[in-house]
Amino acid sequence: MTSKADPGASHESLNLPTPTTSKEKAREEILAVERSYMTDGREQNVASSSPAQSASLASVSKVDAIRVLLIEDDQHYREALTCELSEQGVVVQSFADGASLLASLDAAVDTDVIVLDWHLPKMSGIDLLVQLRQHGVSLPVVFFTGDDVTAHESLAFDKGAVDFIFKSRGVEILVKRLRRVVQAARAEANFWLTERVVCGNLVLRPEDRRAYWNGVDLGLTLGEYKIVHLLASNAGRFVANRAIYDRLHHDGFIAGRGLHGYRQNVRSAIKRIRNKFRECDPEFQEIKNYTAFGYCWDKPNDTD
Repeated sequence: MTSKADPGASHESLNLPTPTTSKEKAREEILAVERSYMTDGREQNVASSSPAQSASLASVSKVDAIRVLLIEDDQHYREALTCELSEQGVVVQSFADGASLLASLDAAVDTDVIVLDWHLPKMSGIDLLVQLRQHGVSLPVVFFTGDDVTAHESLAFDKGAVDFIFKSRGVEILVKRLRRVVQAARAEANFWLTERVVCGNLVLRPEDRRAYWNGVDLGLTLGEYKIVHLLASNAGRFVANRAIYDRLHHDGFIAGRGLHGYRQNVRSAIKRIRNKFRECDPEFQEIKNYTAFGYCWDKPNDTD
């Protein structure tokens, strides 16, 4: 488990002013933990809310509120983070570990997004994500962690996470990105309520977001389903890597290394999709690639 700042440390030892309210105390604890995750040379993106911002946040309606399931094992940090998120119009229900969440999956019914730490007791955050998908929970999952490991970030996306945020970025950045994730998810809610897609041997069922090839359920993740849906809906036409990546996450999402780092994420996703099709059909070759541009789903022949 990664080392975290001692939540019990005195404010004098952290060189912070003594808080006068519980809200200020929560904010100071958040800042202390964020500082503990900072690496040399990384600019800190944490700032206190201005009175005008606080007034604006206080006016957030229940309809616009983000509903979050937070899984974080550090009790002091969990409580401080919950308080800080609440101040920014986020409704939080928290759990200390994956087992507690899995035992209370009814909580996911009225939730918009799940926020996971990577290092959790007994069951890691990435293992919890797999368990949630196996239990049929398709909510967007965001990792909020102090684990600045590229391999972990890549694995999280491979397993279906929609974002991976370092704790050093701060709560304000977390809230902004949560809002984008939830806005995209809500917009997609109506998008998926369409007629099923049939493209040759492929059948896509939007009611449960399942994909079938020759009648066999492929077991695609939600992200993989969205990519196949995009390609099959444009059969015979190449779809750009950026468009595929935006469908996988949301418009303008940035991840990977460098300006075109998202291309590697797209290649990895397409490889996983092809492998799942080939598990039930070794001759599968409907997905064509155009190097450095994108991919195309072969248009089925109309001949009998």
